[in-house]
Amino acid sequence: MQSTEEIARSGHVIPWNKGKLIRPKPPLQTKHVWAIRSKLLMEGRTRELAMFNLAIDSKLRGCDLVKLRIEDVAPHGLAIDRAIVRQQKTGHPVKFELTEQTRDAVDAYLKSRRAEARGFLFPSRRHPDAPMTTRQYARLTKEWVSGIGLDAGFFGTHSLRRTKATLIYRRTGNLRAVQLLLGHTKIESTVRYLGTEVDDALAMAEQVDV
Repeated sequence: MQSTEEIARSGHVIPWNKGKLIRPKPPLQTKHVWAIRSKLLMEGRTRELAMFNLAIDSKLRGCDLVKLRIEDVAPHGLAIDRAIVRQQKTGHPVKFELTEQTRDAVDAYLKSRRAEARGFLFPSRRHPDAPMTTRQYARLTKEWVSGIGLDAGFFGTHSLRRTKATLIYRRTGNLRAVQLLLGHTKIESTVRYLGTEVDDALAMAEQVDV
């Protein structure tokens, strides 16, 4: 078996996760969501509050969230109740809701930007005609969670994507609804994504006394 040095000399790329146990990032709890919202609001971070709220409501992957355009969520200058975007990974459209607090955050952000009703909603600071990078979004996510005392190593952008989807499943048990909201093509993907088989098994086990 080749050593790491031998593989490196041979020119083969070593996967970043080789030899590591990779687990899905857990969703945020409701109290965490409100703590982050309150902190961003108090600190006047209007842009980040709009992005965080949209991340929770939309349940979009990071690559889709950063590429949202103003006309996707506020085609007439004000945020709409429901939006639809085409996913980069699957090419399929997915719909999502914008709650009142998210609409208010988006409206406040657009007002502060004085932006026209076109272009990227969250443009790059260096290149205004390009969207924010997923790396920058990931950095912000770690900053948000660490800002309320959580270990940023345990959470990531998928934590935000999973948060509302997980809550919906726990409250309704409706996997099909969650599948549609996440834009998964197969229900099996939703099951794996939420880890529902494990959670359901543990819940049933807790109800059985031996």
